[in-house]
Amino acid sequence: MTQELLTSFFGWMAILNIAVLLFTTAMVVLLQDWIAGVHARMFQMERPDVKRAYFRYLANYKILTLIFCVIPWLALKLA
Repeated sequence: MTQELLTSFFGWMAILNIAVLLFTTAMVVLLQDWIAGVHARMFQMERPDVKRAYFRYLANYKILTLIFCVIPWLALKLA
């Protein structure tokens, strides 16, 4: 596997994960009350707990995207 192929792979992986993160963030922000109600009923949770879970999910997804996609891509670009 060449460095160019790995750089391309991590670059596209980063773009796709960032797109998913942005889409999920937009949906949570725009449809916050409706989607919190659906998930609160689905998982028998209170709405504040659901909103806290959304924040935790988005934060963890962002950190994992940075660690496993963006940083390896950046390291390969700088190498």
